[in-house]
Amino acid sequence: MLSYNEITPKKFVELNDEPYEVISSHVFRKQQRKPVNQTKLKNLKTGKVTERSFAGSEKVEEANIDSREIKYLYNNRGEYWFSNPDNPKERFSLDQEKIPERFKFIKENDIITSLSFNNEIIEFKIPIKVSLKVKEAPPAVKGNTSSGANKIVTLETAATVTTPIFIKEGDIIEVNTETGEYTGRV
Repeated sequence: MLSYNEITPKKFVELNDEPYEVISSHVFRKQQRKPVNQTKLKNLKTGKVTERSFAGSEKVEEANIDSREIKYLYNNRGEYWFSNPDNPKERFSLDQEKIPERFKFIKENDIITSLSFNNEIIEFKIPIKVSLKVKEAPPAVKGNTSSGANKIVTLETAATVTTPIFIKEGDIIEVNTETGEYTGRV
């Protein structure tokens, strides 16, 4: 059990049998009242962010979140296949609905971290920046800077990203997985 002032960012709490990640917290006093912890909580199943205040007398249960490394194998017809990195025979699949949008920047055979609640995978910890090879890039046309000197390229994971016009096919670029934006050339 966590008391009101122990509910801090990066901790996991359980409310109404749902797991939440604490995004932010701020302990303060309203005039001469008792201290209050104003928090923002992200529901790990739905992704919704809610605000909640915890009074000084409140306690909340810490969620039992299991973290383990898994290896992404491939996807086929809306099913994403994974395995245990140490034992490739231990395979399992997840439906496309459980896979976040930013997963399109993960290559086959990459090892990522999964978070489980009650033996059900609810979240993936994907690196914020990944390096990917450019598979297709339209040629840069001299004088074509009216569009802000950008072009759309296709990466080795089949994801598309807007990049500057000097990026060529075969270049390795760095992409921010949270925003889906080009951050630099490697």
